[in-house]
Amino acid sequence: MHALLELDCIPSGMELFPAADEDQWTLIQKVISECDYYLLISGGRYGSIGSSGLSYTEMEYRYALEIGKPIIGFLHKDPAQLSVARCEQTDEGKKKLLELRDLVQKKMCKFWTSPSELGSVVSRSLVRLIKTTPTTGWIRANQAIDSVAAIEILKLKKTIEDLQSQLQKARLTGPQGSEQLAQENDTVSIDFKFDTRDSNRDSWGWDYEINITWNEIFYDIGPLMLNEASDSQVLAGLNRTVRERSRTKRSLDKSLKGHTALSSTFEISEHDFQTIKIQLIALGLISKSEKPRSVKDSRAFWTLTPYGDQVLTKLRAIRKGIDLVVPEPTEDAAESE
Repeated sequence: MHALLELDCIPSGMELFPAADEDQWTLIQKVISECDYYLLISGGRYGSIGSSGLSYTEMEYRYALEIGKPIIGFLHKDPAQLSVARCEQTDEGKKKLLELRDLVQKKMCKFWTSPSELGSVVSRSLVRLIKTTPTTGWIRANQAIDSVAAIEILKLKKTIEDLQSQLQKARLTGPQGSEQLAQENDTVSIDFKFDTRDSNRDSWGWDYEINITWNEIFYDIGPLMLNEASDSQVLAGLNRTVRERSRTKRSLDKSLKGHTALSSTFEISEHDFQTIKIQLIALGLISKSEKPRSVKDSRAFWTLTPYGDQVLTKLRAIRKGIDLVVPEPTEDAAESE
């Protein structure tokens, strides 16, 4: 007992418990079940016999085995050297003691010959067992976490880990099912209108279309949403996109020969504007900004998703060994702007 107390353990020997309303064996089972480790100390006696014909000592040991308690047995090295008063007197008792010792030696087992040696062997063995097979133990009530709170903390920790995993995945891949959507180098036809002036300074209105890839669209308007951009800012960016990317097609159009395009008049159709927004949302590239703003500000704002940020970086980052070339404006662009 002294050796266990010095290790900050709380020994629960059966001899320490007073009589209770429940029967003796039920009390023994309850105490063993609530303990972290079971130690058996055997000298020269088999012990008091229960109704099953086994001693309570053997019944305890077998119960601890049955419920999977970590066990160490401490057997006297030579029970024959003990005084007669401390040994079994009958042949039956001696036989049962030998059978119990045989059973105990099938598991972890240590031997002792004196009380002082027993305390030393118990200390060393239990310290090792605690290290190799840690269990629940006891803590002060004011340091204990409510069991419900502990379970909730574990659930929240698992949720955080799942969300972190999903966030990491979202940075690298588009939403599930987006692989079935038009994207990257797939083309989309965009309708727009613009005005020109001819050589007589007369104004003309034109309805036009251009085929452009989704990568080109996102390349042009993605930077607007690195922080966030309103609907009107995104629309203005798309108007610049169709103006710049239709320049070559317009320069080859004979019907526009002699006309100067007015840059401020380029405007894509409302239908195509909304389609482009929805497609970029569906591809997981942009999302509605959640930044707080005034209640009176009813405008919609858009920002890049983590995945959109990754895609834009790959599109616009300059690779090593490639120079950045800025083309000079054409005559048409210089005049119109």
